[in-house]
Amino acid sequence: MGWLEPLLLTIITASTPLLLAAIGELVAERSGVLNLGVEGMMIMGAVCAFAVAVQTDNGFLGVIAGALAGAGLSLIFAVLTVSMATNQVATGLALTLFGIGVSGVIGDGYVGVDRSPLPRLDVPGLTDLPFIGPVLFGQDALVYLSFALVIGVTWFLRRSRAGLTLRAVGDNHHSAHSLGLPVVRARYLAILFGGACAGLGGAYLSLSYTPFWVEEMTAGRGWIALALVVFASWIPWRAIVGAYLFGTITILQFHAQGAGIGIPSQLMSSLPYLATILVLVIISYERTRARANTPLCLGIPFVADR
Repeated sequence: MGWLEPLLLTIITASTPLLLAAIGELVAERSGVLNLGVEGMMIMGAVCAFAVAVQTDNGFLGVIAGALAGAGLSLIFAVLTVSMATNQVATGLALTLFGIGVSGVIGDGYVGVDRSPLPRLDVPGLTDLPFIGPVLFGQDALVYLSFALVIGVTWFLRRSRAGLTLRAVGDNHHSAHSLGLPVVRARYLAILFGGACAGLGGAYLSLSYTPFWVEEMTAGRGWIALALVVFASWIPWRAIVGAYLFGTITILQFHAQGAGIGIPSQLMSSLPYLATILVLVIISYERTRARANTPLCLGIPFVADR
């Protein structure tokens, strides 16, 4: 059973960026906004986090920079889609292309630069416990933050007045506006939160998962995070299940290659994306269950005088 502990540790590191990005996008979509720019925000978070961490020799500042980079890019999306009512799908795709391009320019001088990963939690007497210690008490701060965000978002959407306002805006923005609810402000804040979480996911990639910078290192994780929101049926705790399911698939394909299983490496590398397609196909056959939690105004621009 000595193989189980390192396997679980690698699954956690592979799943954390997906969970961070997915929980942020879930909040944005609950407000009725479909942001397809998650990939671009993640890659900007990754490069800015790594650049700041290298320049300041401080991983904590790098994490903050990653969150701010993702939020900054999402602000562009918010201005275009909320204030100017542009098409959300086209704007999100453009945001991804913009983020990938700008990240390549910013990160050009950091290719090949190496730095130590984010420090891991060390609880005396607990971290040294066999198996349980490293898995539960030996992770870095972003792993625990991802779970804290899920708990916080669950409480926010179900129990808080602001969360109920957000859900009302996502379900019927015209009725919410008629009742005096701040539709525009709610969507701006939800988009900024989603961008910050995507930036944190990118920061985790460059500062912890693989503590170096390489162009397009997100490798489609932003698109998987988008699929995870649908997989979770817009319910926060289900995002954990989805993120760790896809993280497990990602890691198992590496272990399968290392074990010398006679399957082409290209096919093994495509497994996470094939799983994404499969999940979306299965969900499409359960439309009743999916529609029960789908924000009714998802992807529809809000214009107050209409």
